[in-house]
Amino acid sequence: MTGTLVLAGTPIGDIADAPPRLAAELAAAEVIAAEDTRRLRRLTQALGVQPTGRIVSYFEGNETARTPELADALEAGARVLLVTDAGMPSVSDPGYRLVAAAVERGVKVTAVPGPSAVLTALAVSGLPVDRFCFEGFLPRKAGERRSRLREVADERRTLVYFEAPHRLDDTLAAMTEIFGADRRAAVCRELTKTYEEVRRGPLKDLAAWAADGVRGEITIVVEGAPETGPQDLGPAELVRRVQVREEAGERRKEAIAAVAAETGLPKREVFDAVVAAKNAARTGPPEGK
Repeated sequence: MTGTLVLAGTPIGDIADAPPRLAAELAAAEVIAAEDTRRLRRLTQALGVQPTGRIVSYFEGNETARTPELADALEAGARVLLVTDAGMPSVSDPGYRLVAAAVERGVKVTAVPGPSAVLTALAVSGLPVDRFCFEGFLPRKAGERRSRLREVADERRTLVYFEAPHRLDDTLAAMTEIFGADRRAAVCRELTKTYEEVRRGPLKDLAAWAADGVRGEITIVVEGAPETGPQDLGPAELVRRVQVREEAGERRKEAIAAVAAETGLPKREVFDAVVAAKNAARTGPPEGK
């Protein structure tokens, strides 16, 4: 008889947010896989729990190598508890590989629902929450980061990102350029912790604020692209949409056709806007301007 893999949410800040079942699962698990065993000890001490199971580390550096070992234990009948430093395992944290291995071997996978920075930030952002996309961490390299942002420039659902504090200013600057200076957003810092802060406003203002440096755990929530009809789109916006598609790898002819289809405009109108922009770039601004 196979065992059970339990994914347990842990507090993202305030220890009082620990789900009631967490203490019981920590005490009962035969194996506890923890992203950081030192943080696990602090957590168990705070909850007044004395684990009796075997404790192993399970983090980004050893996730691939350790997954088969844990999967074998599950297949042999063990109850394995997976915890990460904060929030739900596998959500931008270790866990996906182990879940996939457990499912492949027919092992039961369940969860102890707990705190999530994604949902917490979304709820307090003041932005639409009926439809959203979680985009995780953006690439560290500037070019790759900009390309990823261009891919969702026209996404109408609210976007949620994690970001390192030392990259926040560059990320918000790139978002300002690609999403638009007036796109609404919220930067959520140190959620549920002593110095919790939520900054709301247009991207241009948030980028200016972050330029001085920001500390702490960061979650960014960005308003989705506005729904626009043909009457709302000027030539500059049509050109921008074509450029986004071209930079994502589409040929210009395909990009023009796609923009025409999504806006309801004739292909000739989109084509003319692109040609006019190209000619303007070649000749430069009129004399005296």
